[in-house]
Amino acid sequence: MPLPDTMFCAQQIHIPPELPDILKQFTKAAIRTQPADVLQWSAGYFTALSRGDPLPVKERAEMPVATQKTDTGLTQGLLKILHKQCGHQQFVSLEELEQRWRTLCLPVERFKAILELDPCEEKIEWVKFLALCCSSLSGTLSSAMQNVCEILTTDAEGGPARIPFELFSGIYQYLWRLERPGPESDMQAYLASLRTTIDSKKTGNLIGPADFFYPTKKLQAP
Repeated sequence: MPLPDTMFCAQQIHIPPELPDILKQFTKAAIRTQPADVLQWSAGYFTALSRGDPLPVKERAEMPVATQKTDTGLTQGLLKILHKQCGHQQFVSLEELEQRWRTLCLPVERFKAILELDPCEEKIEWVKFLALCCSSLSGTLSSAMQNVCEILTTDAEGGPARIPFELFSGIYQYLWRLERPGPESDMQAYLASLRTTIDSKKTGNLIGPADFFYPTKKLQAP
């Protein structure tokens, strides 16, 4: 095959001025997120970047959670990414969720297993899917609700991680009824005691892990 008439030299190659910054931010994001499959994650990263969607990037580097029920690679940091991408929707299509799940290099088998806990068709309420993931990540209902609070809170990082009590109560009842660890009256009594606790603190109807999570002693959620 004959060589083209025009040969390009380095000076003739145009490099967009924004490219170095894009690559710098991409490198930082990859280091912070530590994706299991860099190529797969990169495709999702640049697709989101081109569309102006939230990027699949962790807020900070983190170690895998050792207490999750099964070793799936799922972490609170990855759930925060999913919430950033999907939390603005009340319902999310299963197709979109699976695509975002794959972008984060999480096993599809685990995605399907989580959905089997509360089968649905075509779409699922986002808060319910997040709750199911937190349950999968955690060893107890209390620790699942701690993750829920830390992901859904609008408090500053390192703050009390509070969420509205009605939101907490709805998610707690949803997970409790899936696991059914005891009589429903116990669950209602527990929520009533929490209601009394936050009312006495005058926190504006907000509840955080410090109000209910006792990892070694005191009251445990039923």
